[in-house]
Amino acid sequence: MSKENSSQLQSHWNAVYRDKGPDTVSWYRPHLSLSMELLQKGRLANDSRFVDVGAGASTLVDDVLAFGVRDVTVVDLSDEALDISKSRMGADSLQVRWIVGDITTLELPEGQYTHWHDRAVFHFLTDSKDVQSYVKTVEHAVCPGGYVVIAGFAHDGPERCSGLGVARRSAQQLSDIFSKQFTLITSKLELHTTPDAKASQAFIYVLLQKNKV
Repeated sequence: MSKENSSQLQSHWNAVYRDKGPDTVSWYRPHLSLSMELLQKGRLANDSRFVDVGAGASTLVDDVLAFGVRDVTVVDLSDEALDISKSRMGADSLQVRWIVGDITTLELPEGQYTHWHDRAVFHFLTDSKDVQSYVKTVEHAVCPGGYVVIAGFAHDGPERCSGLGVARRSAQQLSDIFSKQFTLITSKLELHTTPDAKASQAFIYVLLQKNKV
């Protein structure tokens, strides 16, 4: 993604988190229970090295720490969103590595993570070059045998979110995009009800494992 586009998106998301309460945005859930279920299916453990990409102000980081994981990284384009999480967590936030950046251009350490999580960043990538950049980052940053949980709007989900267009994909389409180095373990459909209860949104989740050789 170009620096100009990245800067525009950062301004967009900062405005969203500055102007709305974290529990009023359409994608809000008190806890990402399905994400935790899939991470545990992927053998999440105390010694896991976990990264949540595009975390926003999600409470998943709280739950992963409570589960016992101590190597935790959170990435988001919006510093406003991360500040909300830091404020909510208080002293616990000191246990987390916080990174403000665009995941399509961010340089992460090779083989650093055993577990990668992304709920609803990937579906905002509608340009093929951005998709390729994201995939290369995942391939580089996840260790052999590591697990990836990605969630986004399903094929019958909304066409837009927060005023931006999205790419709706099936589990098979997600699997195919990552098939060069990852194998699909399982997939789950979630019908997410927005906080105002005015809409039901279809999300598809996939659990992938990086090939060991």
